[in-house]
Amino acid sequence: MSRRILIVEDNEDIAELLSLHLRDLDCEVQLAADGNTGYEFATAGGWDLIILDLMLPGMEGLELCRRLRAGDHYTPILMLTAKSSEVDRVVGLEMGADDYLTKPFSIRELIARVKAIFRRLEALAPKPGGEGGALVIAGAMTIDPDKRTVSIGDEPVELTAREFDLLMQFARNPGRVYSRQQLLDLVWGFGHDGYEHTVNSHINRLRAKIEGDPSNPEYVMTVWGVGYKFNDRLAATQAGRAEALLMKEERGAG
Repeated sequence: MSRRILIVEDNEDIAELLSLHLRDLDCEVQLAADGNTGYEFATAGGWDLIILDLMLPGMEGLELCRRLRAGDHYTPILMLTAKSSEVDRVVGLEMGADDYLTKPFSIRELIARVKAIFRRLEALAPKPGGEGGALVIAGAMTIDPDKRTVSIGDEPVELTAREFDLLMQFARNPGRVYSRQQLLDLVWGFGHDGYEHTVNSHINRLRAKIEGDPSNPEYVMTVWGVGYKFNDRLAATQAGRAEALLMKEERGAG
């Protein structure tokens, strides 16, 4: 299946090189050389991926990313930048970027990360019959995979794209124990050797947002010496809450 990719990059040589290799993957590619044009193209919708340079004329990449994440529609974002400090990487990811590459980078690594993002999209896509888009309910938590929203009780929880994917991986497989390396493979898309600490930091930020007491988590549990799992005891509450939600929606429709 052909994918549509928007590249927002002011360096013409880099943009053309990326376009050439992505078209070899049977992707349809659109180029934008500044942030304002990129934002116009991005908000028109229909993209499977946006490759976004951080330093752009007009609207900067971080602001463009922030505005897109404030909208209703989710599109994966792979951020490119000449900045290499950890602070810059964290800011980009916290703004909602799905992945991050620092210039100079190899084309092989970029292609590998693009393929990894597409694999995650396919894994999270609704399955035939609509099962993939069904609400995931555990305890007081409700996850809507289609809208990519999370709420605890009646309170919405704002998650970054990666935090949402991480939570979905856990919540769809309650009780399964994942090592850090497995989570890197499944959620980030490939190994990222030596980056197991990235999992720890994302788990900590996720817990800070979804747990009433992050030091005594109810949802994402630590399995000492192995990794993490989603609390399978909460799965028993799913059927009852799902039925209650359906009844509530039916009453509202009536």
